Amino acid sequence: MSTDVKRRVEAANEEFLKRMTSGDPILVDVAPACDAYPDFPEKTILHSGPPVTWARMSGAQRGACIGMTLFEGWAKDVGEATKLLESGAIRLEPNHHHGMVGPMAGTITPSMWVWVVENRAFGNRACCRQVESRQQFGQYSPQALEGLEKWRDAWAPALQKAVRGMGGLPLKPLITKALQMGDELHNRPVAASSLFANAMSVPLLKSGLPQGQIAATMALLGGHELLFLGLSMAAGKAIADAARDIPFSTGVTAMARNGTEFGIQVSGLEGEWFTAPAPEVVGLYLPGYKQGDAGRDIGDSAITETVGWGGFVLGGATGILSFVGGTPEEAFAYSRQMRQITIGQSPDYLIPPLGFEGTAIGIDIRKVVQTGTLPIIDTAMAHKEPGHPIVGAGLVRPPLACFAQALKRFAETHGVGH
Repeated sequence: MSTDVKRRVEAANEEFLKRMTSGDPILVDVAPACDAYPDFPEKTILHSGPPVTWARMSGAQRGACIGMTLFEGWAKDVGEATKLLESGAIRLEPNHHHGMVGPMAGTITPSMWVWVVENRAFGNRACCRQVESRQQFGQYSPQALEGLEKWRDAWAPALQKAVRGMGGLPLKPLITKALQMGDELHNRPVAASSLFANAMSVPLLKSGLPQGQIAATMALLGGHELLFLGLSMAAGKAIADAARDIPFSTGVTAMARNGTEFGIQVSGLEGEWFTAPAPEVVGLYLPGYKQGDAGRDIGDSAITETVGWGGFVLGGATGILSFVGGTPEEAFAYSRQMRQITIGQSPDYLIPPLGFEGTAIGIDIRKVVQTGTLPIIDTAMAHKEPGHPIVGAGLVRPPLACFAQALKRFAETHGVGH
C-alpha cells in the first residue's frame, strides 16, 4: 500500500472511530414500520442478513416469512402463504437496505410496530422489531402470531404514548450502566431491560391509558429479560449507519446473516455486500433439541458486535456462559482478542472485570485478514426446518472469506496491494 493511500486510510479510520464513539442513540418513538419508514415498499417482507431469494432461504426464515404473511392478512392459511412467497407475489428485501434490523429471521412488514432510535449526534434514524422466542425463529403457529398481535394492539401503542409523552429516552446512559452490571446487550440484556422498565414505569402511569393496558404493558416490561435487545440493535444500527460511506475507510458497518449466507458491509465500499456461506453455531441446546437440529447462523443482531457490544464484551458478562457455553477465562480472552482487529476503544462503554477498559470498537478488515482473527459473536440458534421456536444458543465467528473479499475489492478500487 502506497504511503498516500495508507495516510488516507488512517485518516478515514480515525473519522470512522470518531463517528462510532460519538453516537448518541435516543429512543424517540414506537410506531408501525410503515409510519416509521413512509417509503416502506408494498407487499414486502424485510428480512435479516444480505439479500436472499425464497428458493435459497433457510428453513427458519421461510417459516418466519410464512408467519408474517399470515399476520398481515395477505393469506388465509399456510398453504396460500407459501404459494404467494414461492411465486414472488410478496417481495423479500434485507432490513439493512431500509434502515432497519431484526433479530434471527428478522422479519418486518408494514403493520409490525418497531422501536425508532435517532442518533442525535448525526440526525439519522434506525428501527428494530420487537424480540420474542417464536415467530422470529420461524414458528407460525396461532400462539406465535398471538404474541405479535398483542404487541401490535396493546403493548406497542402503550409504549408509544409513554415515549412520546416523555419526549424520548436517551439510551447511552442505560447501555453504559448495563455493561457495568454484567450485560453484553446481545443475548444478555437483563440489566438493560430492567433499567428500561424502570424508566418507562412513571411515563406509562401518566399516559392516561386504560388501567388494564398499562398493567399488561408493565407486566411485559417486568417479565421480558430480552426486551432491550430490540433497543440495543436499533441503537447499534443508528450508530453504525452514521459511519457509512467514508472514502478509504476499512471499518465494518454491518455484519448480518440470513441462515444461508453471512455478509458484511464496509464504510469505504458503501452499498456492497461481501458474503460467504453462513457458519454453524457451536453452543448449548434447550430441552427437546439436539445437535443437528439447528440451522446455520442467522440474524441482524450481530450489529451489536459491530459497535463493540455482544461477544466483544463477554469478559464483563460471564453470566451469559450458562446460556451460550464457554468459561470465564475464554470470555476474558475473547474481549482482549477483539482489540487485535479493531480501530480503537470506546471512551464510554467500559468493562469492569478488565480494569474498566473500553470496549474494542471499529472492526478493520485489514486487521482481520492480516491476523486471521475473526470477530466473536454470541447468538441464539433457530431450527433448520420451518415451524419451530428457539432451539438454543452459542458462539460463532464469521467466515474469513467475507473479509478477504472486501479487502481484495478495496485494493482493486484503489489500485493497491493489500
